[in-house]
Amino acid sequence: MRDIVRSHVGSEDAVGHLREYFGLDGGRPYTGARFEGLGGGGDRVGVADVVTAEDLVAVQMLSVRVPERVSLDLLEGDLGQQMSKLLREIPCELDMVDAETGELESGSAAEWAWDLLDAQYGVGWVMAGKLLARKRPRLLPVYDRVVRCVLGTPSSFWLGLHHALRVDDHALHHELLDLRKRAGIPETVSALRVCDIVLWMAHHEGHRPLRCPGHGTLSP
Repeated sequence: MRDIVRSHVGSEDAVGHLREYFGLDGGRPYTGARFEGLGGGGDRVGVADVVTAEDLVAVQMLSVRVPERVSLDLLEGDLGQQMSKLLREIPCELDMVDAETGELESGSAAEWAWDLLDAQYGVGWVMAGKLLARKRPRLLPVYDRVVRCVLGTPSSFWLGLHHALRVDDHALHHELLDLRKRAGIPETVSALRVCDIVLWMAHHEGHRPLRCPGHGTLSP
């Protein structure tokens, strides 16, 4: 995974893709440019451990819509209480590159939260990951079928990316921060989000669900 990610991050197109995504060269920004920052962010003080209506709107910026009944349960029901309990166990100010493997592997609060969301009717793994990325943008990455296809359907995206970020004295993490700076996008955009956007922009136009391998179910 590391070599694939670094090839895209180091591509001559990477800066242009980021600037296009955020509308920095005069074009209209992608709606996903508002995903992390909408309403002040899902990890801001006071709401970091609660799924809010703003979070549900934010994931729509990434072209998914949480089913109505699940939304109500997250906002007012038992599902929301379960999620809050798990979110309190997931570090809020921790970057993936600095996390221990135990924060991401099977049995972690993050994976329990992912499993809980994935199990809800009409949610699935893509939406589950986007909701968690909204709540913990520095620790948990956005992941969808397009990015999965680019990376060759890894068995564990979280652990694979975690390893890629940490090797060679955190070289990839520093490359992502440098890329963010060169593209001129806000520092509030996490390194993980920079990575996701670069990978997604490189393949989304050519992605064909029936021909590309990035479909089906998986664990994070």
